[in-house]
Amino acid sequence: MENDMRSIGEMGRDSGLGVSALRFYDRAGVLVPAWVDPVTGYRWYASEQLGEARLLARLRRSGMPLADIRLVLAGWAGGDAGLVPRLLDGHLRRLERGLAEAREELSTVRALLGHKETSMTTATDTARLTVPGDGLAAALDAVRYAAASDPELPVLCGIHFDIEGDDLHLVATDRYRMAVARTPATTGTGGGRVQVTVPTPLADAMRALHGRVQVTVPTPLADAMRALLTDDAPARLTVDGHGVELETQGRRVAGQSLGEDFPDYRRLTRLPEGRRLALDVPALRRALGAQEAEVCVLVLADGVTVGGEDLDLAGDRVGVNPAFLLDALAAGDELLLEYIGPKAPLVLLRPDVEDVFSLLMPVSLEA
Repeated sequence: MENDMRSIGEMGRDSGLGVSALRFYDRAGVLVPAWVDPVTGYRWYASEQLGEARLLARLRRSGMPLADIRLVLAGWAGGDAGLVPRLLDGHLRRLERGLAEAREELSTVRALLGHKETSMTTATDTARLTVPGDGLAAALDAVRYAAASDPELPVLCGIHFDIEGDDLHLVATDRYRMAVARTPATTGTGGGRVQVTVPTPLADAMRALHGRVQVTVPTPLADAMRALLTDDAPARLTVDGHGVELETQGRRVAGQSLGEDFPDYRRLTRLPEGRRLALDVPALRRALGAQEAEVCVLVLADGVTVGGEDLDLAGDRVGVNPAFLLDALAAGDELLLEYIGPKAPLVLLRPDVEDVFSLLMPVSLEA
């Protein structure tokens, strides 16, 4: 019998639905396999079900509700020439209404943002920060991979520098992942604190803002900064109005910062505590490097295993982009993964370094 049928893997590949989606639609009674092996529970599909599966995949991509998908498939299978067009037209009208409502709401949000007072430094204000070059280099390396490159979101196409008191945090995000790092603090004479020099007006403003000065450095400028940081020599960072300058060992690079407000990344990092698992980073890198799909499954039990959606292991399952996870694993060979829940970001931490971590949004394994 199996020779005349498609396995669930073959059906997923040929239809574009994926194995997890086929399982979901089986449980929902939308696309039931023609035969299920009573011993292994493995699903098999008849060849004539491929057309139905491909139609289902298109309806799913269009965002049609599951109840309407059931009716469309029933009408399509029954040859109803009137029901299916009416359902498609109704779904399209709902999408158009939703788009119009979304545009109206976003217009209101833009108007609110236009009135929001920003806390940008002025051209006459200067903040100077001294940090060791190797510390700043390590922080840049830890976050650079997460910077966005989407021209539609220019404010994310850079690395955010957040100076608060004795700390300099660097942040980058492309919406799907975020990396945060803190430089080791030092004075010009080798002490243990960050040195910041500001004029009195700016100092008063900083105190009013809980001591924070923030600027977002475009990635080309951040890359140029990184190229100068070749050892532990002190690096002097100057934020002057909308300009940024880095000087070390007589070499200097300067440019304009991004003139838009960076998202409040701290709100995104206020997550409840989860279950922490030690990662076998070399093994994970090898397994992820062999992945060809855009989504892979992590099975979280006593450790973390990479496998296909048919992997028969007990534990929590979470979908991830393998390329994104590989980028995050470059942080070191000893990492922890903190799992909060199936829809919460995965947190990757270095046990030996405080305030260096990355967040990775999971990919849904359900339709």
